[in-house]
Amino acid sequence: MRAIGKFILVEFIAEEEVTKSGLLLGAKDSQDLRYKKAKVISPGSDVHTVKEGDVLYVDKVAGSSIVVNGYAYSVIREGDVVVVV
Repeated sequence: MRAIGKFILVEFIAEEEVTKSGLLLGAKDSQDLRYKKAKVISPGSDVHTVKEGDVLYVDKVAGSSIVVNGYAYSVIREGDVVVVV
């Protein structure tokens, strides 16, 4: 399975949000954050900014969901990436 063109196949990573002071954010506070953490499963053939296995942050409303072989993934555009960790 591989993405094509400027698309990137990602898997969102569930994480607990902790502030710098160590305060654990609740689910509601966490939902208010604009960006979500994701792992790159497959970058498209025209994507040169990320590679397979990179961890990045994308806008939480970006892309579309897809289920392949029982696993949930999202397909985003390269322009939806805001930070590569």
